[in-house]
Amino acid sequence: STSPARLNLSLHFSPGMLAAARALLTGGKQDEKMPEEEKTEQEKPQDDQEMEPAAAAEAQEQAGGERETDAPEDTRAKIKADAAQLNLADSTLNVMPVSNGKMVMTLVDGGFQYLLAGSRSTVGLKSGRYMFEVTIVETINLQEVRGQKGPQPRQLVRIGLSAGGSSLFLGDGVDGVCFDSEGYFTSDGRGRKAGCKFGRDQTVALLLDLDASSKNANTVSLFVNGQRSSDLIPLPENLVGKTLFPTVTYRNVTLQVNFGPTPKAKLPFVCRMVSDAAADDAEVAPAQDGKCEVLFPVGLPGQGYFDWVDLFLKKNPSYTELSDRKIFDWAEKSGLWRARAPGLGDWNDKPEPKFGIPMLDDFSLRKVLSTIAPAVKRNYIVPELASNLLATDRKQAVQSFPSSDFKRTSLVVMGEPESGYRDYVHGLLLEEKKAQVQQDDKWASSRRMGPAEGIRPKPCVSEDKKEDGEEKKDADAEMKDAKDGEEGEKEGEKEE
Repeated sequence: STSPARLNLSLHFSPGMLAAARALLTGGKQDEKMPEEEKTEQEKPQDDQEMEPAAAAEAQEQAGGERETDAPEDTRAKIKADAAQLNLADSTLNVMPVSNGKMVMTLVDGGFQYLLAGSRSTVGLKSGRYMFEVTIVETINLQEVRGQKGPQPRQLVRIGLSAGGSSLFLGDGVDGVCFDSEGYFTSDGRGRKAGCKFGRDQTVALLLDLDASSKNANTVSLFVNGQRSSDLIPLPENLVGKTLFPTVTYRNVTLQVNFGPTPKAKLPFVCRMVSDAAADDAEVAPAQDGKCEVLFPVGLPGQGYFDWVDLFLKKNPSYTELSDRKIFDWAEKSGLWRARAPGLGDWNDKPEPKFGIPMLDDFSLRKVLSTIAPAVKRNYIVPELASNLLATDRKQAVQSFPSSDFKRTSLVVMGEPESGYRDYVHGLLLEEKKAQVQQDDKWASSRRMGPAEGIRPKPCVSEDKKEDGEEKKDADAEMKDAKDGEEGEKEGEKEE
């Protein structure tokens, strides 16, 4: 009943079957060796052939078997059954949970179709071996305006792990690892091919092995529909010993996230899921109790206002920044490119968009975020330098957050700074100087100049070029004298 155009057969022959076939063709001479140049690709050693990562992992399993074994029984106390879920307070504002948080969608209007969405789980893992699953339920295809191409691919899913308080965009920075739907594994900001692509209606499982007694300790693996898609990949050294939270980053898709206790696609071995983790192996993020806070810092231009904001966010990662500079940083981390031109308009408080996409350049994102933020209970900081200085603008911004849900605070950031802030700024200045020195050294080495000279050499001029330059100067002087003479004669005629 299958048409020939859609029929796809893969035939695999063992070496014994190939030898028997050759024997029939050569009249029973099984031991006769074929010339080297007549060997087919199937007869060549497998190591000499290029293989896809998924095929390589399958071949390794067939050769040595699955290296992960069934999980033994664990009688220790467990975390609460409903403790493991995506943490809405630790997600980007375009994450839209549905079905009691078991599925997540993303906003796609007002330019949000170009932005990544990210969410971290409420349970982090610090030991043991556990897994969680993600299924792509829906892909969203939006028509783009001709000549306005957004980041590629349009639909993207990253499934991985990240440290608490780190970036929600997997692949951004060194505090996380991930597999993506294009078949790449990203660690330390660098990606490499490590598995097969996955898409709609496929269930992807990430396995984290932190069991110190296992020979596979401190590794991660990817499975697609219950089959191994990647080999065991070691965790980076900077993540070993840290509590790692399951994290998803996605764009233009709807995901179903399963933390357990029952997997949708069984693995070749028994493995417990995150919601079935022992209390000693997990860390549960505290729930937000009572009112949240929205903070409006008030400061003066040129007095380290945004340095103070950066330091505050570093000390208080539970706060979400609402500002234009954060929107543009979000867009750049999503793969959008922004033209940077020097000028008074390109500053932290009101940076110029320059993305070349109307829905981003006309601040449509800001309008949508100003509507969403008061409806999502979490802590915010609103560093609008000019607006917070004006009482009328500040009062209008404060009123958008209801007092029943938020504690609204205006904080004056002026006067003599504390010692911690001074140390932070001194560290920034030191880093800038180091970066400048490194840049100068690279420039010097590219010119085959010693890095200690510290000055850029004047361009070398050959003797021929010097002579040509002198001759040109003499010719220019003669032309100037002749021109002055002609002008003098004309003036004399006019006087007569």
